[in-house]
Amino acid sequence: MSDTNARIDAQDPAEQETSTPAGSDRLGASYYKLFTGTVVSNLGDGMATVAYPWLASAITRNPLLIALVAVAQRLPWLLFTLPAGVITDRVDRRRAMVSMDVLRGVLTLVVAFAVLDQQAMLPGPDEVDAVTGTRSGLFLLIIVATLLLGMAEVLRDNSNQTIMPNIVQPHQLEKANGRIWSVEGVMQTFVGPPLGSVLLLVAFSVPFFVDAGTFFVAAAMVFLIPGSFRAKRDETQPRQTFRQELSEGVRWLMGHSLLRPMAIILGLMNAAAMIHGATFVLFAQDVMGVGPFVFGIIGFGGAVGGLIGGWIAPSISERLGSGTALAVSVGVMAIVPLLIGLIATWPVVLVLFGIESLFIILWNVITVSLRQTIIPEGLLGRVNSVYRFFAWGMIPFGAATGGMLVWVVERLADRDLALRSTWFAASAIFAAIFVFVRAKLTTEQIEAARDAATATSS
Repeated sequence: MSDTNARIDAQDPAEQETSTPAGSDRLGASYYKLFTGTVVSNLGDGMATVAYPWLASAITRNPLLIALVAVAQRLPWLLFTLPAGVITDRVDRRRAMVSMDVLRGVLTLVVAFAVLDQQAMLPGPDEVDAVTGTRSGLFLLIIVATLLLGMAEVLRDNSNQTIMPNIVQPHQLEKANGRIWSVEGVMQTFVGPPLGSVLLLVAFSVPFFVDAGTFFVAAAMVFLIPGSFRAKRDETQPRQTFRQELSEGVRWLMGHSLLRPMAIILGLMNAAAMIHGATFVLFAQDVMGVGPFVFGIIGFGGAVGGLIGGWIAPSISERLGSGTALAVSVGVMAIVPLLIGLIATWPVVLVLFGIESLFIILWNVITVSLRQTIIPEGLLGRVNSVYRFFAWGMIPFGAATGGMLVWVVERLADRDLALRSTWFAASAIFAAIFVFVRAKLTTEQIEAARDAATATSS
């Protein structure tokens, strides 16, 4: 459908003020409210990428326990993603996003006050390598909080991706997603981490208080988007049970010859990335020898690459073809971890992160826009959740593998090689994935799926 408002059930009259004419390139006021909320919340996420692992490393130096934090953060994508998809298709997606942001703000405040209570007993951010024991109470709180935050993130992010086709027109999806992905990269890897590092140096609890505030601001911005965003239902058909609706989403994805392998491929990619991501804080401290501030600014390269990637991704996709662009992205992701494992100096890692980030954003813009185009609107929440069940559900396995790999190799060699080995393992997995992508995700297949979906909806 060319009219985006046709996808919104029970519109608020104010929505007419934010709508853009068919064929227009203007993204509209509703999009920019969503965009602003994304900027703020991802600023907090960027601070959290420094604050949580650095806090964990101040509590314990055990690589298995450090990896457990990453496992807890991503385990909800395995356990809660499928139910979240059904919920997304049953409720107002905007209200779900607001509720989850408020919940995340409250949970983060709990962590902030807990850290404030114990920060006098924690080592300074520059002294974490002297930690010899484990503060079990605070560590347990971190695990529980990250599990709950992860569950809220699952429902919030699934609602976020399914609401986009309601806010912009189909021909604007790559442009709209590209800008969202680029600003997420800037906030999460350029602005947020250095700010989080500076706040850590002030006090361990400060970045958590600021992070909580960003969730509340993001909730307010999404709340201001007018309209109701429920998936349309055929009222002539009997209401399905929760299980029936979930099964419908699973069957649709598993029966799709393009999205099924794409979901599995992304799951393997995310698992491979988490093999080194789960213990990256230890790699930075023990191999690269950096402190919290440099750890924060390493993401600068990734932010620049992500910003560039978000703006030029549609052009690259058009010039190379979607399938070729995806294959090139995976090829780069195979080379970068190999170089990081070999060189392991922070200026080089900064540059390599920038290159890698550009192609990660390219992959995301192409695949997310494709899903939003070809999945029927009434099934978008459920099918999207099944897709992300494969894509994100494998992350905890990657994180656990990374922690175990370090633990095993350290007993056979030394800690330096053990931490480097995670990067070599990821590189080998990405190289194998490249071969699969080149064969299964061709430009011809992608364009055929897009054309078939367009013909069905018109």
